[in-house]
Amino acid sequence: MECLQKIDDVLLALLPGGLLCAWCLWAVNWSKAWPVLAAGGWVPLVLLVAMAAKVWSLFDRRPLSVAGMTLHNFWWQLLAATILTGVALFCGYLQGVMGYSPAVVSLDPPETHDHGHGHDHGHDHHH
Repeated sequence: MECLQKIDDVLLALLPGGLLCAWCLWAVNWSKAWPVLAAGGWVPLVLLVAMAAKVWSLFDRRPLSVAGMTLHNFWWQLLAATILTGVALFCGYLQGVMGYSPAVVSLDPPETHDHGHGHDHGHDHHH
């Protein structure tokens, strides 16, 4: 029973990373994202990662001990956010290697075919 609990804990810990990978592999159009990042979009990305780590460090103030080494608050969150960003970018690389591009989904409302000539197509209501 204790073994199943440990497996559940590991799977629960891996779930956010797995969802991130799924999103980055199948929902992000990296063929459009790479040119934006190359043209300077990496700067707001770096600032976003730093800001996310700072906010995370305000909610979770504990240090992290790994293999006898202690990482203080903010620094381990910054490292984790940087690793997750690296995973996302690697998924973008894999998407290019696989030659996959997600379907384009338009968020615009469908066009109406109003002809604008003000009659009702042959139904004669005038007597």
